[in-house]
Amino acid sequence: MPDNSYVYAVARIRSLEMGLFGESTIEQLMACKTAENCMAFLSEHGWEVPANPTDAESMLKREQERTWETIRELKVDMSVFDILSYQQLYHNLKAAIKEICVGSVDANIFFPDCAVSKEDMLHAIQEKDYSILPEHMREAAKYALETMLQTRDGQLCDIIVDHAALMAIHEKGKHAKLEVLRRYAESVVSVADIKIAVRGAKTGKNRLFLERALAPCDSLDLEKLTTAALMGTEAVCTYLTECGFAEAVEALKESNSLFERWCDNQIIHAIQPQKYNSFTAGPLIAYVLARENEIKTVRIILTGKQNQLPEAFIRERIRDMYV
Repeated sequence: MPDNSYVYAVARIRSLEMGLFGESTIEQLMACKTAENCMAFLSEHGWEVPANPTDAESMLKREQERTWETIRELKVDMSVFDILSYQQLYHNLKAAIKEICVGSVDANIFFPDCAVSKEDMLHAIQEKDYSILPEHMREAAKYALETMLQTRDGQLCDIIVDHAALMAIHEKGKHAKLEVLRRYAESVVSVADIKIAVRGAKTGKNRLFLERALAPCDSLDLEKLTTAALMGTEAVCTYLTECGFAEAVEALKESNSLFERWCDNQIIHAIQPQKYNSFTAGPLIAYVLARENEIKTVRIILTGKQNQLPEAFIRERIRDMYV
């Protein structure tokens, strides 16, 4: 049954979607000769360009903040967005563990606006008070910290936390009422598993590593994927083609940047159906993900222009747009 409480919020998002960058706008941005020209173009399109026109990073950060400010203004249940921040939340857990165990890290490595603040995350790890963390990450926090203290193996710590993040996303998605969250979770986990298998095959990782890193999803058989990764990249490509990921294989064989682009594009493809939904939080979630994708694409273009990289190099990395 339609939820009329979202009618106003969705109507507001529909009007905002008209301001999202489509392929033609990205083409116009690409046509700008310099990064400074890009910043001027973005200013004309409503982006908050800072007084220092070379400070692109602060502008991108501000655009992320504006996205969430818009969502909060709609006065909707913010808990439906929790899953979107899981990867950043678990990233902050890794940063906190390393800061406590190894020493200070770059303060900018922590993502802001997560369910657990940087200060609380550091306190939880320092005092081993995991009760202040969300239930889905307490066991991983304890295990990762103990592993880091005993082994000083940062990579192993990362594997533990990254796997826990994927498991949390999978579980949250599996029990989500909204189809967009189920599709989002499946896309995030399956793409992560494909990346792990590809990198594992290229670097000769053993079965224990793969079993620690891979997380369950509906799109992939982990036993078959693990076996393929142990046999090498060609075996991984064969398995992925067999289970419907031929486009990923084509991109991978072309270049690493095209493969990374394919991975990111899966999120956009997963949320496309929300363009036609008017009665749930789905379009709001899709808007947040579309904005993140837009900001990421602008960052790629600005970085390329700032470093005077060839146009073909930049184009190979540009993500698909939501609109």
